[in-house]
Amino acid sequence: MLRPTRMRAAHSISPWLAVARAFSGDTMRSLLQRTLRARVSFSADTVTTFVALACVFAFAPAAFGQGVPQTDDEKAFYSIGVSITANFEKVKPISDRELDILIQGVRDSVQGQTLAVEQQEGATLFRAMVERRQAAAAELELEGAANFIEAEAAKKGAKTTESGLIYTELRAGKGQSPTAMDKVRVHYHGMLRDGTVFDSSVDRGQPAEFPLNRVIACWTEGVAMMQEGGKSRLVCPAEIAYGNRSTGRIPAGAALAFEVELLEILK
Repeated sequence: MLRPTRMRAAHSISPWLAVARAFSGDTMRSLLQRTLRARVSFSADTVTTFVALACVFAFAPAAFGQGVPQTDDEKAFYSIGVSITANFEKVKPISDRELDILIQGVRDSVQGQTLAVEQQEGATLFRAMVERRQAAAAELELEGAANFIEAEAAKKGAKTTESGLIYTELRAGKGQSPTAMDKVRVHYHGMLRDGTVFDSSVDRGQPAEFPLNRVIACWTEGVAMMQEGGKSRLVCPAEIAYGNRSTGRIPAGAALAFEVELLEILK
């Protein structure tokens, strides 16, 4: 599991302006409201997506009401709406009121209206909100993670190391054990504490290769305890995984579980 790197948004706002005229505000709002329900952390990386969606709302006339898409074009636009909302996994929950205020801010700006909040003040408030939501989400996740870690440590065959790693051998290997300086070829299945798979070389059908000194600490330690040909379960507290930051589908403060098969040490 490689250490996370910061990703930039792949799209600018402008492509969505062409989409805007095909949506009514009510239709897009309905799509969003059905998806923005679960609690996860708030990240500033999703601001571009917010603005793109809000521009759709701001420019969209009441072309049609809510309902099931009928034509091929309507189905295509519906799919665009669904794909855009996938980017909101890091910003849930958003209330209906907050969503309406977001849309109103873009409309006021685009239409040249007097802004209800001065931009510099808004930027300060935004940063504070991000910090609050990240902290609250991480606190909730850490509480659940603590219970998960306790249950995993009590399972038969589980060994807890000084770092907090819970190591369970599923199949003994017969080869050598890697060092932190080695590169390894592995198959792995990465899961959240509720069993949700967030990454899997097994599902992709393609083994992964990692230098053990460039992955999360849990992997550096855990894989080094294995032998070639072996398979183990690594349960990683947040402190030796991704800490109090979210990355991809992994929420801040998350404890993670990996089933790892060490295929080969690549010298």
